[in-house]
Amino acid sequence: MTAQQYAISEYPNVDEVYAKLNTLVSQPMRPVRRDKMQEYLNYFDTRCVRSKELTDEAKKIIPGGVQHNLAFNYPFPIAIEKADGAHLWDADGNRYIDFLQAGGPTVLGSNYAPVREKVMEMLQTCGPVTGLFHEYELKLAQLIQRFMPSIEMFRMLGSGTEGVMAAIRAARAFTKKKRVIKVGGAYHGWSDQMVYGLHIPGTGRLEAKGIPRGANRTTEEFYPNSLAALKRHLAVNRLRGGTAAVIVEPLGPESGTRPVPFDFNRKVRELCDEFGALLIFDEVVTGFRVGLGGAQGYFGVKPDLTVFGKCVTGGYPMAGGVGGRRDVILTFAAGLGGTGERAYIGGTLSANPLSCAAGYHALLEMERTNAPVIAGRAGDRLTKGLQAIIEKYGLSFVAYNQGSIVHLETSGTMLLDFKNPLRLLKELKPRKHMMEEMGAAYMAIGLVTLAGSRMYTSMADTDEVIDEALAKFETVLSACV
Repeated sequence: MTAQQYAISEYPNVDEVYAKLNTLVSQPMRPVRRDKMQEYLNYFDTRCVRSKELTDEAKKIIPGGVQHNLAFNYPFPIAIEKADGAHLWDADGNRYIDFLQAGGPTVLGSNYAPVREKVMEMLQTCGPVTGLFHEYELKLAQLIQRFMPSIEMFRMLGSGTEGVMAAIRAARAFTKKKRVIKVGGAYHGWSDQMVYGLHIPGTGRLEAKGIPRGANRTTEEFYPNSLAALKRHLAVNRLRGGTAAVIVEPLGPESGTRPVPFDFNRKVRELCDEFGALLIFDEVVTGFRVGLGGAQGYFGVKPDLTVFGKCVTGGYPMAGGVGGRRDVILTFAAGLGGTGERAYIGGTLSANPLSCAAGYHALLEMERTNAPVIAGRAGDRLTKGLQAIIEKYGLSFVAYNQGSIVHLETSGTMLLDFKNPLRLLKELKPRKHMMEEMGAAYMAIGLVTLAGSRMYTSMADTDEVIDEALAKFETVLSACV
């Protein structure tokens, strides 16, 4: 693949981004002016009545009223009834520009008709699941292998969390080593072993309620971008039996919220080779969004294993998997044509016909339309517009993007860590509340974002959509002066 086939037209200057982020965190918060924020909160009381009725009723039977972290919006969740392209409509008929895009996998835009039609066609003949083999399993695996040559073999699963679990299990079975190293603050799903150093670097087991200590005793974290710290972990582990794998998000933790230098992944690859550890790329978000070759193709770094999530089906359900080196992936198949000890994995709904058909046709459409690049151009336009607004009003906010993944940091919540524990304890709650308020303000004027600080653009985001969104962002940001 050529560089023109990737969504990132220009990789951000990481040193410059961090300098701006550090300035943001060092200054007093600049939330939306109180009178204006009250107007935005009134929107939810007057214009989102049905959503509140539904989610209040749901709280009686569903913990928290919703079933996914992305849906826990402040001041209360919005119930969505329709999705189409760049837009969502809620239960009260309000229209929103959709920069959530299901958490990232719908690069083509929401509910993309050509894929939907192919899925419905398959459902009319086969149905969503049989428990037996379907040709689409093979076709999807072959297509993924064509786009990402490092995927010598591929195993479909039900989610990104399952993909991470399987990748780590395969790494341990193959290397005969136990320890796994991750970047502090990164999210790799909610399995027992990965709820460690979650969201905020240095937190270790802080979020590990209900998880026995033994479950993540062999999980380690190092501070973002600290290659020296990673090398120390690898060196110490060599004296304790070695490291099975290092797992990274190739753009940086939380989809690049803490971006990595361009050569970071290459250097991690070198360290893994030096110490005999496998390198796992978590491409749950970046796979196919950065380009059909994934972040690994963009950076030119070959991981041993790659984890996928909803991106592998274009957003359709039961979507995830792990692929990579043949000799490692074959640990899943012992007793089913493989050799040696078996790394046990399962899942009755894994690789069901619905998911595989959706993934196959979504990826073909992304190739046909050049969707990742078009979505990346929309991300560039959105970012440049946000930067202009920030400069116009003299705000310390930070906007940058990696193609169609756009970051807008206003509170700096995700930049806090245990290197400065006093600041963390003092500022975490107020900065988190400001981030929630920003998300609410955006939604009140018709913008759905991820936690008020991240946006995913899609092929459906035309110049007109982006310009409309920028006018809405300016309305909110101008009230932070």
